[in-house]
Amino acid sequence: MAAVDPPGAPSASAPRFVGARRDRYLIYVSAVLRAAAISMLSVFVGIYLTELRFSARDAGLVVSLGLAGSGLATAFVTFRADRLGRRRVLIALSLLAAAGGLAMALARSFAAVAAAAFVGMLNGMGKDRGGAVVLEQAILPATVPDEQRTKAYAWYHALENTGSAAGALMAGLPTLMVRFLSVSEAASYRLAIVLYAALIFLSAFCYAAMSHGVELYHPQEKEKAKVRIGPETRRIVLKLSSLFALDSLGGGFIVTALLSYYFFARFHVDLAFLALLFCAARAAQVLSNFAAAWLASKIGLVNTMVFTHIPSNLLLIAVVFAPNFPVAALLYLCRAVLSSMDVPTRQSYVMSLVKPEERTFASGATHLVRMSSWAVAPYIAGAMMEGVSLGSPLFAAAGLKIAYDLLLFASFRDVKPPEEA
Repeated sequence: MAAVDPPGAPSASAPRFVGARRDRYLIYVSAVLRAAAISMLSVFVGIYLTELRFSARDAGLVVSLGLAGSGLATAFVTFRADRLGRRRVLIALSLLAAAGGLAMALARSFAAVAAAAFVGMLNGMGKDRGGAVVLEQAILPATVPDEQRTKAYAWYHALENTGSAAGALMAGLPTLMVRFLSVSEAASYRLAIVLYAALIFLSAFCYAAMSHGVELYHPQEKEKAKVRIGPETRRIVLKLSSLFALDSLGGGFIVTALLSYYFFARFHVDLAFLALLFCAARAAQVLSNFAAAWLASKIGLVNTMVFTHIPSNLLLIAVVFAPNFPVAALLYLCRAVLSSMDVPTRQSYVMSLVKPEERTFASGATHLVRMSSWAVAPYIAGAMMEGVSLGSPLFAAAGLKIAYDLLLFASFRDVKPPEEA
């Protein structure tokens, strides 16, 4: 079948705003800071909650509430951020997340921890998928021409994964503090959470330094016209969102907090080894981001998304059958190389199908359904770990994700972005 030109796609010669390169670099820096903080917290938060005498079900509920708060923020960003000002909203999100982190460090009861997780948009997934990402990904395509869009996303996620790798390594700090500073385990976790809040707080300075070019509306405009989303864009976004919801539901079963708990409970692995494992996984994903951009230029965005994702989920099933931790870790690392190759390609693909003024809506809508699925799944996964088996969430995740891959290929294999058409 002939290639189908996406409706309303911007041309490769679309002008870039003044200060685009500087703003792109500021987005990269903020992504690194936030990724490091989230990755660090996600590795030990499940174990920390057990230190507070929370059950696996309660820990899953805390993670779900944090994702629910993040989903609510994503909904706000999707429909209001462009009109209120992108920089202003990004700064507010950073300050709110930092405050939530400090509140969690001070909280003791389940109710207080749950409230801090919700208000602070606690992300136990290991990777940021909240409102800040929606706006950053809506801004990023305007800083480069179409033929460099996927590469820009590859750099974005490579740097994000670099931050995640550093954050996962930093998750070993509580162990070091107990050993060398003679503090209690609970106190060491709380100090690490304070560090998480500080890193998130620093990202606010990056947003404050951005130019007015990142805004959809000029600051001197008195009347801000409402962006009208075309029916074709709504159709495409609705179809993609339905598929992404399925993928995210699977991803919610294997958030980093629960995976860390899985390895800890099954193999009795020390936190320091878990920190090294997740650091290595993030480092592997750095290279896979660039490989994804190269592969997409050869076989296309949709093919790259599908044909790297299916093998990664087969490896996830294999983790359950691993006889010991070294084998399980090796399988998990092999999966990590493939599992994120669909991320920059997916985001580049979505942004290629809509007009520049529709990007916040498209980014927000697709992220919103993902956040909704992520918010529900960890609680179900925690219940499955207690009531079915420790590895049952991994089976559920792989099955849902493979179904998503097959449906995505069937629905969009002939819809090409501008650089492929």
